[in-house]
Order: sequence, then structure tokens, then C-alpha cells
Amino acid sequence: MTEHVAIVGGGFSGTLLAINLLRFGGPSATLIDRSAARIARGVAYSATEPAHLLNVRAAGMSAFPDDADHFVRWLAARHGGTPASFVPRRLYGEYLAETLAAVRDDRLTLCTGDVRAVTDAGVRLTDGRDIAADLVVLATGNLPPHTPPGIDPAALPGGRYIDDPWRADPARGLGAGDGVLLLGTGLTAIDLALQLDAGGFAGGIVALSRRGLRPHRHVEGGAPVQGRTDLPGVPLSGLVRELRAEATEAPGGWRAAVDSLRPVTQRLWGASDRATRARFLRHLRPFWDVHRHRLAPAVADRIDAMVAEGRLRFVAGKVAGATATPAGVDLTWRPRHRDATERMAVARIVNCTGPQGDLTRTDDPLLAGLAAAGAIRPDALRLGIDVDAQSRVIDSGGQARDALCCIGPMTRGGLWEVVAVPDLRRQAWDLARRLSHAQWVGGEGL
Repeated sequence: MTEHVAIVGGGFSGTLLAINLLRFGGPSATLIDRSAARIARGVAYSATEPAHLLNVRAAGMSAFPDDADHFVRWLAARHGGTPASFVPRRLYGEYLAETLAAVRDDRLTLCTGDVRAVTDAGVRLTDGRDIAADLVVLATGNLPPHTPPGIDPAALPGGRYIDDPWRADPARGLGAGDGVLLLGTGLTAIDLALQLDAGGFAGGIVALSRRGLRPHRHVEGGAPVQGRTDLPGVPLSGLVRELRAEATEAPGGWRAAVDSLRPVTQRLWGASDRATRARFLRHLRPFWDVHRHRLAPAVADRIDAMVAEGRLRFVAGKVAGATATPAGVDLTWRPRHRDATERMAVARIVNCTGPQGDLTRTDDPLLAGLAAAGAIRPDALRLGIDVDAQSRVIDSGGQARDALCCIGPMTRGGLWEVVAVPDLRRQAWDLARRLSHAQWVGGEGL
């Protein structure tokens, strides 16, 4: 019987697991994070920039699958928002912190520290402390982006290349005559463009990716979308084609067609074999991402304005090389569908290619150590950590480990759609119920 759980990572997934263990009367727990300020917030909801908004309306952001209006009630009471509001991410961080505080008692310990290893008795921190636990849950969140081909960070002076966009100020030391290259055109690049704009950066910004696709926008109003209960009649590789056909008939167009798949996306992924999943990732993922993960209207308006003003460009191509110059970086890149390369002078390059999950390329000491010891293994497509349906990790021998679990985006290999609140909250809720031996738990009215 599990009496104490060590949760490694205090972001959304780890915090929700701790909260639900308390709600369900489950085992005691220690919630561990490197930064006390990030407990209940993580990277995503620690953002202080007001322009960084949630990409989902408030109605879809409850922390609990068994209390759909929980966040809406909190928002209305604290800030006067409505179910249709797209609120700043920092406010959502406040919500998570208050929700944790509302249920916390002496069964939960908050710990600031860096976990170095998982032991037979629990976990060991880098400062030598040992935390005893019957079960350890990895809720470490995404891995930082990998350096794209064509970029050699060691060949670029300090400050010219930012490998992790959340660890540095992208506008620091730059002037109006400088240019910034964002590697990637997805949600991370959008966040960085907004951050540069809010910081007063007046230079030019170029966002570069293989296809140059940028996220589409949500539309104001519109009736709620009825989720599907049946799987589409095509394999995963034919999904985009079917969505195009459905979009001509759906009252809400392609947005309604995409959103209707939310209840069955994980089932569709699970019903697909490895080869089909690989084809989807190779050919269709970029198109799925820009249609599925959309921008709040206010964010889309600001990005459109920056493009119209000539301050932001989205281009398709790939980096061929980067050379340091006294003024910054001389970049060689190849536009999409062209053989000839072009050159671009920028003062700074920021890696916005998005989070990664390939264990074989990580330098995270904890995960690298667990992988080297055979305690965890990559999933078949190297999207994250291999787990079973109960969130238990699969070791190098193919066995599920009862005392080691993983939740959050690093389990995307088996679930795919496990990066947004509706999916993450359910995963944490399910694991907490299992560890608490709770057959069913209704809304607690927190």
C-alpha cells in the first residue's frame, strides 16, 4: 500500500496530482521543485507578461474534470471574467496556487530542491537530502528545445544564441537597428515576439521554420462544439483529409471539426500503429498543431499588427549555417522549395522550436541517469518516456514499474494529446484516484 508519494516537479501536472491526493484522502505527499516560486505555476504559468494569454477560453480551464466551472467561478470572484475570457497566464498561476493553498494540510510537504536520483527508498536531492517515499512520480514537464542543425552554439559569442527562450531576456542589449531571428513559428515564437514587443524592442523580427506556418486564431463567440464519441472512419494519416471534408459541412467550419475530435484524439492515437503515427508526425503534425493549438483573438490581433507594420515576418526554410560577426550573426539559410541559399544578418538568434522529449538527447541529470540505469526508456517514437495505461513507467526490459510513475507532456508518446489542461487534469485526476483507491469522486466545490 502506498503511504507517501514523492512528486518530482511542481508545475501544473505535479500540483494537480498533489491537490487531488488531498481531495481524495489519499497518501501523503512531498511536492518537489527546483524553484519555490514555480510551485503551482511551472514555466507556463510563471509568465509575468500581460500579453501572454491562455490559448483556451476560461470555460475549458478548470483544474478538475469533476467540477467544470471551478476556474470560471474563481475568475468571476477575483477578476470579473466570464467563461469566454482569454485571461493572462499569470492569473492562471494565481488560480493554481490558491487552489493548492485551499486544500493543503499537514499531509503535503512542499520542498525546494533538485532531485538527483530515484532510490529504492525514495529520492535523493543534489544537496544530499533523502526524501523517503513508497512511490515516485515524475512530473518534470517538457525538456528544453534541441539546437537545430546548422547552429553551433560554441561558435557564437555569449548572448548571440539563446538556447532556452525562458531563461533569458531576448531584448537585452539590443537597439532599434538590430534584428532578431526566432527559430520556429509556433506558440513559443508567438510568445517571444510579444515579449520583444512589450519590452520596447523596435528592431526587426524574423520567425523561421521549415514550413513557415503560424498558429491560427480562435474566433469570438460561436456555439459550443459537440465532441465526438466515435472514432473517425479513417486512420490517423487520413485525418486532415477528413477534417477538410467535414469543415465544409460543420456550422463552425474547420474549427468546429477540429475541436469535435478532442474527446477521441487519444483513442485515435492509441488505435494507430507505429508506422501510421510516424507518418503523422513527419507529414501532418505541423498542420495539425497550427489548427489545433490556436491563439486568443487579442494575441492574433497584435501579431497581425506587427506583421502589417513590417516588424515581424514569418518565413519558410531551414538554417544552413551561422557565423559570428562583430555585429552579431551572419546566417545562411535556404528558403523552402529553393536550392540557392540566402544570407541574413541578425544580432541574436532565439531557439523557439518548442519543447522536446527525446531521452536519448537529454542532458537532464535525473532523466539521463534513470535512462542509463534502465529504469525508464524512450517511447517508440522518442517523444518522451514510455508509460503504460496506469502512468507506470516502462523500464528497459519492457516491465512496468509499480513504484515509479510519470505524468505530463513527457507521456505524449502513448497519449499524444497530453499538453493542454483538459488532458493533463484528467491524467493527474486518474492517477490520484488510483493511488487513493477512490472509485468515484464528485465535485468538492473548492
